Amino acid sequence: MARPQSDPMLTARFTAPAVPKTLVHRPELLRRLTAGVRGPLTLINGPAGSGKTVLTAHWAAAGRRAPRPPVWLTVEPDDAPGVFWAYVLEALHRGGVEIPAAVGRPTRAEGVTQSFLVRLAAGLAESAQPVVLVLDQFDTAQPPAMTEGLDFVLRHAAGGLRIVLTSRTDSLLPLHRYRAAGEIAEIRHADLRFTHADAEALLGEHRLDLSQDGIRLLVQRTEGWAAGVRLCALAMQRSPDPEAFVRQFAADRTTIADYLLGEVLDAQPPDTQDLLLRVCVTDRVHPDLADALTGRDDAARTLAGLARDNAFLEQVDASAWYRLHPLFAEVLRAHLRQRHPGLEQQLHGRAARWLAGTDRLTEAVFQGAAAGDWPFAAGQLVDALAIGRLFTGLEAEQLNRAFAPLPAEAEGAAPALVGAAARLVVQDLPGYEDAVRRADCHLGPGSGAAARLSRAFLGVLAGRATGDPAATERAAAEAERVLGELPAPLVAAHPEIRALVLAGLGAVRLGAGRLDGAHSALTAAVEACGEPGTRPGTEPGPAPDTISGTELAPLYPPLCDALGSLALTELMRGRLRQAAAHARACLAVAEQSALPPERRSGTGHVVLAGVALEQDDLPAARSHLDLATATAAAGPRPEPAVAVAAAVIGARIAAADGDGEAALAVLARPWPPGAAPAGAWATDELAVAASAAHLARGDAAAALRALDTAPSGRPEHALARARALMAAGRAEPAARELAALPADDGLTLPVRVGACLLRARIAAADGDTAEAHRRLAEAVELARPEEVRRPFAEGGPWVRRTLREAIRPVPALGSPAGRQPGSRTGSPAEGQAGSRTGSPAEGPPPVEALSARETDVLRQAARMFSTEEIAAELYVSANTVKTHLKSIYRKLGVTRRSDAVHRAQDLGLL
Repeated sequence: MARPQSDPMLTARFTAPAVPKTLVHRPELLRRLTAGVRGPLTLINGPAGSGKTVLTAHWAAAGRRAPRPPVWLTVEPDDAPGVFWAYVLEALHRGGVEIPAAVGRPTRAEGVTQSFLVRLAAGLAESAQPVVLVLDQFDTAQPPAMTEGLDFVLRHAAGGLRIVLTSRTDSLLPLHRYRAAGEIAEIRHADLRFTHADAEALLGEHRLDLSQDGIRLLVQRTEGWAAGVRLCALAMQRSPDPEAFVRQFAADRTTIADYLLGEVLDAQPPDTQDLLLRVCVTDRVHPDLADALTGRDDAARTLAGLARDNAFLEQVDASAWYRLHPLFAEVLRAHLRQRHPGLEQQLHGRAARWLAGTDRLTEAVFQGAAAGDWPFAAGQLVDALAIGRLFTGLEAEQLNRAFAPLPAEAEGAAPALVGAAARLVVQDLPGYEDAVRRADCHLGPGSGAAARLSRAFLGVLAGRATGDPAATERAAAEAERVLGELPAPLVAAHPEIRALVLAGLGAVRLGAGRLDGAHSALTAAVEACGEPGTRPGTEPGPAPDTISGTELAPLYPPLCDALGSLALTELMRGRLRQAAAHARACLAVAEQSALPPERRSGTGHVVLAGVALEQDDLPAARSHLDLATATAAAGPRPEPAVAVAAAVIGARIAAADGDGEAALAVLARPWPPGAAPAGAWATDELAVAASAAHLARGDAAAALRALDTAPSGRPEHALARARALMAAGRAEPAARELAALPADDGLTLPVRVGACLLRARIAAADGDTAEAHRRLAEAVELARPEEVRRPFAEGGPWVRRTLREAIRPVPALGSPAGRQPGSRTGSPAEGQAGSRTGSPAEGPPPVEALSARETDVLRQAARMFSTEEIAAELYVSANTVKTHLKSIYRKLGVTRRSDAVHRAQDLGLL
């Protein structure tokens, strides 16, 4: 049969393409195709190379007959309506479909009559079995007359015709009608994308053995585009190192470029090609941005058409934004450089200013840096208070990469500040100093507040890196002062600045042993980060201020940092419950925020090791210390305080195992390579730990010498010296060291427990059994709330022996053996011993009764709460608590909080 214009029919158009030998079986899609042809219309829609034809040909050849073999017709671009219908009739004829002779044949290439369409629909309706007609590449020629005629025949064939369309675009058929009636099955680009398993199967067909990470990278780079995966597989077969090919291949230097240029770009009209070449410089494009890049006003229509036609451009989350397939964008950029040398940089500059004008800061910075406009790019980062994004957040790595080419000679304060920040990120302190000196040449009292804040912010981070408390304090104070000059909404938009400043300040204070100041700053840092999920969301499409769309991302690293340092602070204060809670929160935030290993700190595990050690759970302590070591090996360099804590914990564990030499060896190498020099606190902390290790070896003289290497006025040092003196048999000097310790309010719990234990030992050595029992009981009461056990184990056998002799359950109030209100002992020592042995002595009542509020304060003091915690618990000020405590001391005739608690217990007031 000939076509209307008398040309012969092309047989190839009636034959489904051969299925490739390296076929990927996709049973779910085949099942959907089989189910789809039970209805009138099935649409397989996707871009070039997405596997539409291969899938349909596989289905047609796989024996999936529903209910008879499908009839195949490949549509050609030059098919006029009459030619198209002539080919349809021939395809039906070759497929064994009997069409009544009354239907007739098209006589004109330009079109067919309505009568012909009526006769054809009626003829198909009379068919004994439904006909499945595959129209491959239907998008290549679909003038309205053709699609209207096809729709008419399909709707009036009474189920006798079922159509499968493969198309790059949405057909001109009224798809909405078919969707509303539930009479269409659709397989679209998202369904056609290769999964990890599909890519693995294809590579296996090509006899390529790629790692799972390599397969993931291949799928990620191609975004599952079937032709892209297949072309890469072919190229890998020729590559000596397929794994390296996946990591390094440039799309513009492979057959992928030829495919995309020939099948996609060259298929577009010249104006559309020009638009694609210009918008490829951005990751995402808005129609208004595209107009700014082209100088025209037709972008909205053109972009919508390209997305509709699956031209490797898609709409982003139903917003007004679009994105190019990354491989297509890569090929377009290479083509742009070849066709229009020098234009790419100009386009980056235009895009930067448009994005900045629409408050899309991060993308504006990227574009400005790509244009080489360093004053603009750095100025955007500094003026918006976004310099902290170089240190934290999902785009930190990209920002640092964007500013890597920033020349040292770039003029202006902003480029110098950003250059200094970039040096500080990689811990290049000499490079930081050079850059910050250049910045200081441009800065002065008249400089903008944003630039002065950036300088102070960097000063805090540099002070932390160098371990300089004074410089850090000055810079933090300046940062806080300048923050007050800036608009509150601008400050609120970048909470990472305050969070990083406070976290840095707290870490430096911790490293200097200033625990109260560290606690204050770190608590404020955690509060500055806020609770995850409390910040308002954004509208669909790219977030105005981040390429990630996740506002909280910049806060996760400082939150982890602050929680870890806060946990360590609480551990050193002996507040084990709070330390463990903060450490677990630190680890949970790192896990939830998916921080990569290289950005994770081992602080949380160090603290949990310390808590387990203090509670005498040595297996758990070892486990957490091993985890901390493994994390530190992959992550950033540990802070001095963390390194010291890990060394001290490791040494105590080694000493507990009876290996004093190993304990000393651990303490001799606490610093990682390149770490800041040890400060006075760290040096003394290591000396105290070394002294304890020597005592574990039975060498009191070496313990004293270790302390002499780091003279200090710290209570921990004084306690360690007293222990060493007592071990050397010098009880009197040991007692003098203990007497010089400040009042309980000025001591951490570990020191208070240790001092009580040592006083008990001194009393026992003097033969004062009652005092030894009282002091030991006091240590037990202090340690009980936090379940501290290890100091008692480290105290030696005499502690266990004395505990067995002295500690018995205290009778409950109101029991026959219980002490009645008003009873008392003759002396504090006798009273404490009596309360633990159940043999009270009668005595006069207190001079004055405690008020209800004083009793409340005393109850909280008995729970080992600090003054601030008591104030928070009772909703009063700290000064009010101190006033009540003074009154309590006067009424009970004591001078210290612990004595007041014990006195009140003896009197039955608690």
